Amino acid sequence: MTVNEELIARPAVVGDPEVPLAIDGGTPVRDTPWPTYDKGAVFVQPEDEEAALRAIRSHLYFRYDYRPYAETECGQLERELCDYFGTKHALAVTSGTAALALAILAAGIPPGSLIACPGFTFVATPSAIVMAGCTPLLIEVTEDLHLDLADLRRRWTPDIKAILVVHMRGFASDVEALTDFAAEMGVPLFEDAVPALGAELNGRQLGTFGLAGGFSTQSDKSLNSGEGGFLLTNDSALYARSVVLAGAYENRVARHFPDGPPPLETDLTLPLLSLRMDEIRAALLRSELVRLPQRLARFHRNYDYVATALADVEGIFIRQPVAPGAYLGEAFIFRVPDGQAQWFADALCAEGIDARNLGSARDANVRAFWNWRFLFPDAEVDQIKAQLPVTAGYLDNAVDVALSSTLEPEDCDHLITAVRRIARVQNQRCERGAQSAR
Repeated sequence: MTVNEELIARPAVVGDPEVPLAIDGGTPVRDTPWPTYDKGAVFVQPEDEEAALRAIRSHLYFRYDYRPYAETECGQLERELCDYFGTKHALAVTSGTAALALAILAAGIPPGSLIACPGFTFVATPSAIVMAGCTPLLIEVTEDLHLDLADLRRRWTPDIKAILVVHMRGFASDVEALTDFAAEMGVPLFEDAVPALGAELNGRQLGTFGLAGGFSTQSDKSLNSGEGGFLLTNDSALYARSVVLAGAYENRVARHFPDGPPPLETDLTLPLLSLRMDEIRAALLRSELVRLPQRLARFHRNYDYVATALADVEGIFIRQPVAPGAYLGEAFIFRVPDGQAQWFADALCAEGIDARNLGSARDANVRAFWNWRFLFPDAEVDQIKAQLPVTAGYLDNAVDVALSSTLEPEDCDHLITAVRRIARVQNQRCERGAQSAR
């Protein structure tokens, strides 16, 4: 029996279901902070710290120095990423946003073009499109918060020059169907795999289906360098232009092509955006990459345990993947109907579990599209939500709980106990309301 199977087989500590909720004055399920990256709950080992110190002590912090590029920390990281993901090219940069913007720019998408993306994503997705000089076209999502291909077809126009799919909160979108659709429409597909580093769909790494994939190594990601990211692609011309745009000035792009000249007429026609990763972060990430499979296994272990234990809870609807196992497991999202999601999230917080209602009117959550005021400068919230009413409705009903890879089984049990208790009270309240209505 695997570690994952052992944990799922372990009975959850549900506790007394009749005790009062903490939000109603009862004792919270837990009295210690819920582990999250911003509280220091990160999967960083002493070996990783030593790797960063090695780079610091070298005094060589710039990726382009006297060494052959393949001997630099950035050069070695990029080769190791190619080996891990099975791609031809990788480029380490300053953020996932930078990786996405570079991919769009390097693909030659005309400025001002529409680029379709889902209405449920982090604000960095439309920001990358704007950064590349294009305009986001928001598309509805399904009840499981995946980009709705049917809505994309309905909204299609020849002005759309690319599709940017997002594997949001670690769950794979139906990128196989979207790849076919993009080919049908004759446009490139880009993947925002920022929230899903290491997740797979049907045995293939997310971020490797489209023309290029963008990843983040920000603090809450599967690889953590505080800030950072990388681009993956099999297109050598796109890669060469991305290298130049990221900051390989004075023909430093040639260092990335040791076996022959880069497929680029000249690097002087492209702007220099200075989006390079430094050597210290690259050294840290190289060390973390060795243990990435361990961290991914912990994500899956914890998520599968929680989802299995809560699958039979009445009144909540757990987000479903597009295929078995097609998720990272770093977030547990479920819908609570009838306008109860905000109360449910508040009740979880009172129990000591950090939770958010994704569509909260009290929370300036930048995963809610109506908070992207740079796209809707003169519109009221109701007017913005009316542009994607289905997505708005799903987000209004969604509760989001972060699942750090550092969670222990006892932490998972606390979450399970809290959700079960709160759902019980919610169902009782709904039943009383229904009886009163009769």
